[in-house]
Amino acid sequence: MEADCPFCEIVAGGGDAAEVYRTDEAVAFLDASPAVDGHTLVIPTSHREEITTAPVPTRQAVFDAVGHVSDALEQALDPDGFSVFHTSGPLVGRIDHAHVHVLPRSGDDGISLSLERDSLEAERAETLAERIRSNS
Repeated sequence: MEADCPFCEIVAGGGDAAEVYRTDEAVAFLDASPAVDGHTLVIPTSHREEITTAPVPTRQAVFDAVGHVSDALEQALDPDGFSVFHTSGPLVGRIDHAHVHVLPRSGDDGISLSLERDSLEAERAETLAERIRSNS
């Protein structure tokens, strides 16, 4: 637990979070500044700045919780689909406790998570794939 971390406070049972799911390894609660109704954050119960480098059981627990929350949101809100994402490093914003966003989506919600795309040439694809494989 980190003393100044608001998400650690939520894990400890404090804070003002509307909790929707909890296990020993993960907690899910409604985002206090939601992009859409049902916008939920899923966090590990241990303070981690990066979910991608957390121990495997922690990663599994967080993403199992994402699945559980998505199922519950599906039943509760009947969305058209979901956007699920995690941002890390200096891009994460003001809270350095790893978290995954689960956003129930509708066609008219005004959210754009579009990415600029380019084509991936075969030679570049093989070079990248080899670099990734050699570090797996």
